[in-house]
Amino acid sequence: MQINQVVITGKREVSLQSLTLEEGNLAPNEVLIESERSFISAGTELAGYTATDADVYKEGAWCAYPWKSGYGNVGRVLDAGNGLSAWIGKRVYTNGPHASVFRYTLDPIYRIIASVPEGISLEDAVAARMAMVAMSGLDNAKPGYARWVVVIGLGMVGNLAAQFFRLTGAHVIGVDPSARRRQVAQDCGIPHVLSGTEEEVAAGVAELTGGKLAEVTVDAVGHSAVSLQALRLTAQGGEVVVLGSPRTEFAGNLTEVFRTAHIRWITIKGALEWYAPTESPLDHLYTQQKKLAAIYSWIADGRLRIAPLLTHLLPPQEIKAAYEGLLNQKEDYVGVVLKWK
Repeated sequence: MQINQVVITGKREVSLQSLTLEEGNLAPNEVLIESERSFISAGTELAGYTATDADVYKEGAWCAYPWKSGYGNVGRVLDAGNGLSAWIGKRVYTNGPHASVFRYTLDPIYRIIASVPEGISLEDAVAARMAMVAMSGLDNAKPGYARWVVVIGLGMVGNLAAQFFRLTGAHVIGVDPSARRRQVAQDCGIPHVLSGTEEEVAAGVAELTGGKLAEVTVDAVGHSAVSLQALRLTAQGGEVVVLGSPRTEFAGNLTEVFRTAHIRWITIKGALEWYAPTESPLDHLYTQQKKLAAIYSWIADGRLRIAPLLTHLLPPQEIKAAYEGLLNQKEDYVGVVLKWK
């Protein structure tokens, strides 16, 4: 079978390639899927596209060039191995790539498959990929309700993280230099937004919280300088959640980090989404399947707003323009979906 697939071949080199896919002899835990939509993860995919992630040059690494990018997909199951025949014909969400058709092996740790509920648009359904990332910020913070939470960075992940905290009753403050992203955040129900210098943002947070600062501060950017800023905005006994993946070098004073955390009892937590397994034989354990089910439920009843964040629906032939737009036109490109059929 001839398919089309996005392949990153080198630094800022990407194309839609015609490849041959063997469609038969599926393993018992394998399905064949025809794509309808796939979602571009701006953080992970641009890190590979720009070679910010040094692993692109390491042979055998998961993102080594040539890299078949993408890990959020909605499509129809065309065929399945003996153990998964019940999925044939169903519309499913998977961590599949940007490809017209692909083979997908299920894995209890990293490889999810789930039915897409009726009534949810294909674009919202596939954008759940970034909601899965964003929800890790909430997952890793201590439980709390009427607390002050600051989210720095109001792109796709930061906006959704802010919405998740608000769903728990938190008083959320979003921080971003982009007026457009601040407005979208407010359109999504985030009541307080700030911008300006670090000093101006700190003054704004102090004013809103009555001088108490934030019980939880989330770095949704993925830059060490932002994590340091987050530390300064966090109240005594609070938490800094590193939601974005830091990838670029940063020269700073580590003593300030550890001294602040030490004196003010601040906890710094990582929030990579893959910590929770895809599924578990024990019903009471938290899994990626349960997370996705919750996200789809909140989209369906209107509590989680994704549509305002979706800026582009593009054919896969425009993948180069999509990556360049996400890289260089951050005001205009936020949520980008590829339309396969």
